[in-house]
Formats: sequence, C-alpha cells, structure tokens
Amino acid sequence: MKIRQDHLKKALFKLLYYHGALSVAELSMHTNKSVPNITSVINGLLNDGYVIEHGLAPSTGGRRAVTYRLNKKVKTYFIAVAMDQFITRIVIYNLANEAIYPETAFSLPLPDNTEAFQQLCIAIDRYITSANIKRENVVGVGIAMPGFIDVEKGINASFFIDDDHTSLRDRLAQRLGLPVYIENDSSAIAIAELHFGSARGLRDVMVVNMGWGIGLGMIVNGSLFRGHNGYAGEFSHIPLSHSNKLCSCGKRGCMEVDASLLVAVENAKRAIAEGTTSSLERLFAAPTKSEGDHLIDAARKGDQLAIIAISDAAFMMGKGIATLIHIMNPERIVLSGRGAATGNLLIPPVQRAINEFCIPKLVEHTTVVVSDLGYEAELLGAVSLIIESSTPHQLMKTNSQTKPQTADY
Repeated sequence: MKIRQDHLKKALFKLLYYHGALSVAELSMHTNKSVPNITSVINGLLNDGYVIEHGLAPSTGGRRAVTYRLNKKVKTYFIAVAMDQFITRIVIYNLANEAIYPETAFSLPLPDNTEAFQQLCIAIDRYITSANIKRENVVGVGIAMPGFIDVEKGINASFFIDDDHTSLRDRLAQRLGLPVYIENDSSAIAIAELHFGSARGLRDVMVVNMGWGIGLGMIVNGSLFRGHNGYAGEFSHIPLSHSNKLCSCGKRGCMEVDASLLVAVENAKRAIAEGTTSSLERLFAAPTKSEGDHLIDAARKGDQLAIIAISDAAFMMGKGIATLIHIMNPERIVLSGRGAATGNLLIPPVQRAINEFCIPKLVEHTTVVVSDLGYEAELLGAVSLIIESSTPHQLMKTNSQTKPQTADY
C-alpha cells in the first residue's frame, strides 16, 4: 500500500512541477486515479509543506475548484548542467522551476581527459558555494551532454572515458557527494520539449537540436525513445551530403558537414574572405561571445550573409527531416536547441526542403515549429532528469512529523 502511495505521491509531484498549479480533478484526470485518493495524497503533501493552495481554477460553470502547486519556499533544489562541445552552463532551480541564482557559463571544450573532468566538478562545487545553499537540500545534479550515453549504466562512451571503466555518473557522484544523472544533450532537449515546450500533450514528435552539430530526440507514444542500446537519434550522420568533407565521426557524407552552426560560421567566413560585406566581419574579428551566437544575432538583425549562411544549413537539415518524416510519420517537428534563437528564420528553408523531398500525403499532417524554450531547453531537460530519476524519498526528504525548511525565494 505504501509503495502505491509513494508512487502516486511522486506522480503528483512531477505533474505539479511540470504543469504548475492544478486542481484535484485535473490531477485525477492525468493520473487516472480517483478523486478521494488524490485528495488524500494532496492533503499529506499540504501537511508536509511541499504543496500549497494556489487559488481557484477558472470557472467551468459550477463551483470553482481549488488549485495546488509546489511550495517554492521549501529548500529543495535541483542543479542543472548543460554542456555542448565548447560551453558549459549551470543553473540551480527550485520547486517552482525557477532559477534561484544567476546562470554561470564557462568555456570547457570536451576532450577526453582528467583535467576537464576536474574542471567540471570544481565549477559545480563553486557554483553551489556561491549560491549559498546546503548540499543536503540538493536533490541531485542533472547533466545533459554530447556523446553516446548509456543512461542505465551512466556511461558516456564519447567523453570523460576513464581507464578503470567506472561510469561517469558514478565518478561524478562520488566526487560531488550528490546523486548525478546524465543524458545525451539532444535527448534531454526532447524531454524538455515534452514536459515544458512544443511537444507537450503530443505523442509522436521529432525534436531537432540545431547547435554546433545536429542532434535528434524522438518522442514516440508520449515517451522518449532511446532505441535498443540508448543511442537512437544520431540524425546528423545520415549520409545526405554531396561534399567529401570528413565528419567528426570519421565518416564522409554525413549531413552534419553541411547543416550545423559550425558549418554556417565557416561558410560565412569564407564568403567574407571572398569579399562579401557583412557586419560579421567586425564581430568575427573581435568576438565577445561564440561565433555561432554572433551569427544568430546578425541574422536576427537582418544581416544578409548571416541569413543566407543559416538558411543554407537549415535547408540541408530540412532534407534530413524529410527522411525522418518518411520513416516516423510524426505529428510535429520541433526545431530546438541553440539554433532556435534564430526564430522563424529557420522555417522557410526547412519547409522548402520538406516540400521538395517529402511525399505530400505523409507531410500534410506534420507541423514544423520553432521551440519557445530555445537555449534554455537543455537546462530544463537536465533538471527533468533529476525529477524523473529521483525516488519519492529523495524528492521529499521529510515526513508528516518534520516540516521542511523554507526559503525566502
């Protein structure tokens, strides 16, 4: 009986974290559990201090229902780490999914060495200290990162490989003194879109991560699809390129060599060297942030070279998406990740490629949208790892006799 109650308690916790304020009727609908059962668990969470009343739901013609949400004053925190090939970002979230301390970002190119591992751990330690929170109030650390990741074993087969074959997750947990959960960056972004973004409420969605490379997270039947070994989604290595450029994977002809922000930057630089006038010439000469971000900013401000460079990459990405549509028949394609900051500039070239390469009958019920989460998607995916993987005891460390500590934020 207690196991069933704990399971329901965690289910309600997750729903309130992902959706915000909900009524008992809405919680009952989402969980397929009876109203009395939901009411009993909510009352327990109210008594423990983890849930508070949030006001009345909108009127549906009868008596307005009371809504409940997680109590953000409880000192329960989640550390989200988002890594790409060059930049690592860290944020601490509270129970209201709010960042309680300013995000930190630092350069950490992803080689396979011990020094980078230590730099990551030191950065997380310093961030916790700077935020002035106690480790016993941290539920865990979620890390979204590139690479072939076995989530069950906690192994990244691409980066931070250790000679004694200890899993990266376990090494990090031991070093940090906290539970750690790791996931591929594109899969984490798809999880974020499922819980917070453009895939919410949908069952079959392809989430394309346009960044330094091109990644894919697949939502199938309302859940993340990882494949047999957890490596599903290597979208960027579909052999669609006609160039002979060598891909980072060691193969030639991969779509990634023509469709990524790195490639768009390279193409823009080449055009500038050949005499094309662009604001990027000045920005690339004295960058104040990553060249990819300068390219995105310039495109949003109407720089023609930047728009062309991104559009060319997006068209090739759209060609790959056409292949996905033929195989998966999704209801929606979500363009997410760092490249989503370009907004609707991505839609025309991607849609043009889909129209050119897709069978019309297959594509007529598939929508293409740009994520509203943008660059935050990977961080939200990282915090979702903690929510999904933690036990009810880890998420709610108190009982009805011991009220949780509360904070002012």
